[in-house]
Amino acid sequence: MTLPNCGVRILGSGSSVPDNILGNEELAARFGVDPDWIEQRTGIIERRYCSEDEGTFELQTRALKAALKDAGIQGSELSLVICASVTSEMTCPSNACRVANEVDATPAGAFDIVAACSGFVYAMNLADSLIRSGAQHTIAVVGCDAMSKLTDPNDRGTSILFGDAAGAVILQKCDDPEVGCFYQTMNADGAPWPALYIPQAEKDLVEGDEATTRIGDLRMKGKEVYKFAVTKFQEIAETLMEETGLQPDDVSQFICHQSNMRIIESAQTKLGLAEDKVYKNIRHFGNSSSGAAALCFDQLWHDGKIKRDDVVVLLAFGGGLTWASSAWRI
Repeated sequence: MTLPNCGVRILGSGSSVPDNILGNEELAARFGVDPDWIEQRTGIIERRYCSEDEGTFELQTRALKAALKDAGIQGSELSLVICASVTSEMTCPSNACRVANEVDATPAGAFDIVAACSGFVYAMNLADSLIRSGAQHTIAVVGCDAMSKLTDPNDRGTSILFGDAAGAVILQKCDDPEVGCFYQTMNADGAPWPALYIPQAEKDLVEGDEATTRIGDLRMKGKEVYKFAVTKFQEIAETLMEETGLQPDDVSQFICHQSNMRIIESAQTKLGLAEDKVYKNIRHFGNSSSGAAALCFDQLWHDGKIKRDDVVVLLAFGGGLTWASSAWRI
């Protein structure tokens, strides 16, 4: 089979965040700490939380509708919908199937992927490859997590960090093979998975896990995750730059997972990246897992900071443990 000599163009982007804002003052009172202590440890002053009657599905649907409107196409023109999330309401059907139905995308294919905070970058990389293979022509990628739905409100380590958000991107086949993703990696190491996991039953608990967090809620070993993230962020960025030959000045924006402000700034300093090259929104939205990089992309897109012919780098790392990177010519 001869593969088509094509590229992948981003047609549009959209996002959705809940209206509810949870500030540091409320959390500080809950845990008996100073609001400044939370900001110093995370770089966050507020995060968005879903209401009782909204969750991942609603955020995904709103983000995708916004992206379709921005792209100027109808849901019926999609050939595939990929949703990246760890907070889908059901294991069957996939949220992607339900979201595709909401935008009248039938009979487009639809499936979810679970790669935690790396999910959006995994999905973008996969979408580009599927289009270049000739298997698909127009794909919607949605990165979203409603982390508040599986964060124990009495667990300080996770409550101060996570929030809810969704972002969506529409990708379509184009004639220019230079457009789209020109470098990508997707990796995982399952050995240290107990550093960040969501047990669904008592039998899922790791031996020696003394966390008081409820079954069904996120459990995180903060120090282990922090060490992994700081190391991996720098590693995958350096590898990408070396293998592509890119220099920092060649890149319009480094869009990274919004894990923790200290992690982002540490990597930025070690890599020698200018402040205006590394986008950060964690201060007002927290860490929304699969939704974080997706929301960053949409905000940059609509602020005019991502333009045609720009080179953009995506970097992410998260539970699994997983990590992923890609370089795109927009």
